[in-house]
Amino acid sequence: MKFDINKLEWTREPADYKISPEKIEITTSPHTDLWQRTYYHFRNDNAPVLQAETDEKFFSFTVKTQFESKCRFDQCGIIMYLDSENWLKASVEYENENFQHLGSVVTNNGYSDWATTEINADIKTMWYRFSRREDDYCIECSDDGIVFKQMRVCHIWKGNGRIKFGIYACSPENSSFRAVFTDMEITECKWLAHDGQQPDVE
Repeated sequence: MKFDINKLEWTREPADYKISPEKIEITTSPHTDLWQRTYYHFRNDNAPVLQAETDEKFFSFTVKTQFESKCRFDQCGIIMYLDSENWLKASVEYENENFQHLGSVVTNNGYSDWATTEINADIKTMWYRFSRREDDYCIECSDDGIVFKQMRVCHIWKGNGRIKFGIYACSPENSSFRAVFTDMEITECKWLAHDGQQPDVE
């Protein structure tokens, strides 16, 4: 499977963006976000999402993000958006001048979670790798595009058939920033099959 920038499709096209063979730039609009219910009790579903579609069961998608975020919750990264209640994303979310949240959100059947770790606020570049093994998924990050570290392994209940995956950027508060996506590549699955404990016999 080859990454073809011409086959990407928008879910909620942003007002300001540029697409070329080498990079994609999105300038976010204020009050755009993705979240479902948990803790905050609100449902936000208006962030722009640009994705490819596939039924390939085993692959990895890698992308480099560069961002000029400056307001709380400004974010950009990778996403698999199936519908408003079933999706996953990974990003750096700006918090303040001291730190940001490097994290991921998994939303199954209308409820989101958020797993994070704090990183320095002066980090303005992050690589991500999204890998699929049937209906299970792995998200990794890297600061150099060479050595990737696992962020999360998860199961998506509606993620066993044809899926969509790609990139997103948004500004949940009254903010706007420029996000740049480059070095987008699809490869064989870099998330190797588990070679440890065998599955239980039913």
